[in-house]
Amino acid sequence: MKELQIRVAGWVSHGEHLVIDGVYGPATEAAVKRFQSGYGLGADGVAGPQTFSKIYDLTSSDCTPAHFSYSEFDDNCGANNFNGGAVSASTAKENTRRVMWQLEAMRHKLGDRPIGITSGFRSYSCNSAVGGSSSSRHLYGETADMGIGANVHSQCTLYHAAWKAGFTEILGPGYSGHNDHVHVANDPSPFRSAPNC
Repeated sequence: MKELQIRVAGWVSHGEHLVIDGVYGPATEAAVKRFQSGYGLGADGVAGPQTFSKIYDLTSSDCTPAHFSYSEFDDNCGANNFNGGAVSASTAKENTRRVMWQLEAMRHKLGDRPIGITSGFRSYSCNSAVGGSSSSRHLYGETADMGIGANVHSQCTLYHAAWKAGFTEILGPGYSGHNDHVHVANDPSPFRSAPNC
């Protein structure tokens, strides 16, 4: 059940966040319905053969979504290993996979046009080197930054789309230090700000 929730976590309503708890409750059912509708399937909220077939079509061999890969998120200042952050490498990788599935939903909702990632997981040393906050969600692998030069979408388009993809932390133009990228994360303390959007 948790695997299904991870794959539909980006299909929530505006401002919602799907808890990955292994329970097929009303929030999961609603996310499944939106996923089904988004891909032209019968939107009955039942994760049946057609729904799973579509999910499998979107899934790479390492369980990441088709249009994103770990290498985009683990620059770690060149280390490529998900080590050295606030959680174990396996936890950082799992957190990153959830972010990827939320971004996959965003990508589809934005017309299946690519979304470029400029920063994901960071070790403490990498985070310090780039001037990141000491409490950054980058240290947990729970985040992605989408820079101006890496995207066809405007920053404000990405900011607003993230509201419908289940992210709890969304920062963009006008927020200090975020004029050149949109930052999304799954932070336990929700916070959103982009005064210029």
